Amino acid sequence: MTAHTSRWLTRDTARPEARMRLVCFPHAGGSAGFYRSWGQSLTEVEVHAVQYPGRADRFDEEPPHDLVRLAADVAEALEPLADLPLAFFGHSLGAPIALETARALQRRGIHIEHLFASGSRDAPLPTGLVAEEDPDRLLDDLVRMGGTDAEMAADPIFQEVVLPYLIADGRMFHDYTMAPEPLLGCPVTTIVGDRDDDADRRPWSALSTAPVQEVSVPGNHFYLIADPPYSVLHKALSVPRPDSC
Repeated sequence: MTAHTSRWLTRDTARPEARMRLVCFPHAGGSAGFYRSWGQSLTEVEVHAVQYPGRADRFDEEPPHDLVRLAADVAEALEPLADLPLAFFGHSLGAPIALETARALQRRGIHIEHLFASGSRDAPLPTGLVAEEDPDRLLDDLVRMGGTDAEMAADPIFQEVVLPYLIADGRMFHDYTMAPEPLLGCPVTTIVGDRDDDADRRPWSALSTAPVQEVSVPGNHFYLIADPPYSVLHKALSVPRPDSC
């Protein structure tokens, strides 16, 4: 990988024999480390995770504030990896970032194979939402949704480190206006916990010319911490397709 690519992407398990790369996009307040173990379990693909600025080894950088600009930067970093087919997995905030990154790559003539929108359901966009910036409410919501446990959320060091970019991610998401086009041409699979009342809502069936499938799994918004959807990914990515999107 180039220096620019390695700044944006992490890979814990190299798979030179893989026929495809799966690129994973974290949720609000998340980092690439959220997907650390995925490369060991998804043996048929090479897993890369996106590292947004402002966290982990990029802590000294300013968190992103423009989602479309962020996606364009990720697309540039991914271009050297497009020698193999690419599939995207985005959880929560990561789902629209994956969408916009796929669109940015399409403008460069690179088409992804499949987009998995986790913690996001096929539904009309909500209106009138305002970013929550009260630290106590944000932490309470994070615990309620299963994103972290109460003990960690109460840790002053955790709050000092994570809250600034959690707040910044929320602002970026709520400032984002999704354009209806360009349309994707790849299949989209939405994956939603059956107790998830906090799922992102996005009209996925109107955003791709290929089939859109919704998969319900047990759990809340962070169902994938206890039970990552490896079987869903394996099934979808094992189906041969003559054309990508």
